[in-house]
Amino acid sequence: MDGWLRTGDGGYIDDEGFLFIKDRIKDMILRGGENIYCVEVENAIYEHPAVHEVAVFGVPHERLGEEVAVAILPKEGQSINAEDLWKFLDGNISSFKVPNHVIVMNEELPRNAAGNFLKTALRDMVAKGQLKPTSR
Repeated sequence: MDGWLRTGDGGYIDDEGFLFIKDRIKDMILRGGENIYCVEVENAIYEHPAVHEVAVFGVPHERLGEEVAVAILPKEGQSINAEDLWKFLDGNISSFKVPNHVIVMNEELPRNAAGNFLKTALRDMVAKGQLKPTSR
């Protein structure tokens, strides 16, 4: 299409002409006028020593549009809860990016055949009450 290829990725080109990919556009959370890239929040959470797997996704919010939610699988023999995560993230990422809803899983997060997390499935499971997050 006129020399452009639609990849579904969002990013930017810096002053020196380098291309930086931030995240998949479909994974961006729109919260009260702020764009939140899930991969940025996931990378911050992966810094926690007890975290094995992380999937950040948006859940509907009446006033803000969406809020940030996260499903976490702790490393074997480790534990983490919502309070631990909130304390860890406070001051490490912008407050509007800190997940308001935390789900600690005891089994692997759902994935598609390519190995990517099924964030839509997680969102649907929260909406149906199959997953109950700790919220603040």
